[in-house]
Amino acid sequence: MNSALAALEAQVRADLAKTAHPSSAWLHAKPGPDGKPALDALIIGAGQSGIAIGFGLMRSQVTNILVLDKAEEGSEGPWLTYARMPTLRSPKHYTGPDLDIPSLTYQSWHEARFGSEHWQNLDLIPRDLWAEYLLWVRRAVELPVRNGCELLEISPAAGGLLAAVVTSAGGVETLYTRKMVLATGQEGMGNWTIPEPLRHLPPMFVANAADKIDFEALRGKRVAVIGAGASALDNAATALEAGASEVRLLCRRAEIQLIQPYRWLTFRGFLRHLSDLDDAWRWRFMRAILEMREGFPQATYDRCARHANFSLHEGAPVEAAREVGNKVELHTPRGKFTADFIICGTGIDMNFADRRELYKFAGNIATWADRYQPPPDERSARLGRFPYLADDYAFMERVPGGTPWISNIHLFAIAATMSFGPSGSSINAMTTAVPKLVHGLTRGLFRADLEQHWAAFNAYDVPQAVVTRQTEIAGKAG
Repeated sequence: MNSALAALEAQVRADLAKTAHPSSAWLHAKPGPDGKPALDALIIGAGQSGIAIGFGLMRSQVTNILVLDKAEEGSEGPWLTYARMPTLRSPKHYTGPDLDIPSLTYQSWHEARFGSEHWQNLDLIPRDLWAEYLLWVRRAVELPVRNGCELLEISPAAGGLLAAVVTSAGGVETLYTRKMVLATGQEGMGNWTIPEPLRHLPPMFVANAADKIDFEALRGKRVAVIGAGASALDNAATALEAGASEVRLLCRRAEIQLIQPYRWLTFRGFLRHLSDLDDAWRWRFMRAILEMREGFPQATYDRCARHANFSLHEGAPVEAAREVGNKVELHTPRGKFTADFIICGTGIDMNFADRRELYKFAGNIATWADRYQPPPDERSARLGRFPYLADDYAFMERVPGGTPWISNIHLFAIAATMSFGPSGSSINAMTTAVPKLVHGLTRGLFRADLEQHWAAFNAYDVPQAVVTRQTEIAGKAG
């Protein structure tokens, strides 16, 4: 560690000490069925969201927490796995995991590593440096994290607790917790999609954008990329740079999406208060934004367009696909295309039962379709499958009384978007979304212990001063 980074870590500790008020411990250990103290909060996912949530809880004196991630240390989130862009797309000045502590910002870390002039000349943040920064944040705030630990199942336990069955190199164990947060990014409530006409194809021909793809094996091959969002273009560019002989981007829409709605909505009012609106307004905004999909930066397009063997086909949804020898023939309204390999950048679909950890109670998680019926011209079956969350990001029941314990499971992932707008997978929303979640968690913990707090208040008898009575003084004078 260089001296500037060591000095920055010392500054972080000093800043946290100065802003720790109120620092009083206020939670009491609650025993689990195994006789050990249960966790106050278990966070699933140690990416940028899980780190920020854990840090927010610790700043609120909720310290009996644990953060789990199935990946090994350094491989959490998409940054070093399926993110295939050279840099983050967010402007470099966006803050997030620091939760408004200046010494914890990416800028402070970058300047300590490379100097202030390097920061001034930086355009966008390289994704490998962002991944390194996140690891530094979690070390600097001393966040308790266990890597290589995967959640298998969630169920209710005695005493109002949740039981989380997890597996790691040490075997299978059960952790007990009062609150659970699923900070699981893109995949929290479903899986990456393959368009229906391609689902019969064997894996040797088709993959989704989050799969481990051997791009070197695509050298000299013809590749089709389905979708026209930023991640689809990233995959197309990676295939081109690996030496694919031809890459065709097949866009379902008549015109490719060029507007980036997330740039418009990045202001405090929208990020902080969309979730305060009634269902009609929340649905209206988020349907318009999500149906528009996410635009891509100029540099992302240029990365593909600089290759003469790249082509974009608008109005070309795949209607059918068939194997022809060792290739695939794709049928679209714009004609037939032959490909050696297909990459689907078509996003995530909500299917709770597909998630092993949710399977046992997936059928009783309320969706937007359960709670709100939009006007005919605003309907969307796809968006209706998003979970309908409480104001603290908690699951709500489809049928009340069947699984009341799921109100202690809080979702901070892309599936929270319909209820809260950009939140669980967006850097631009972290400064408003994470505090809202943390406040919801601490509110729930406080309310659950009201009787104990009332008893503690009535038992409190610590004098603040010593008073000498005037009668005593008069008596001594006589």
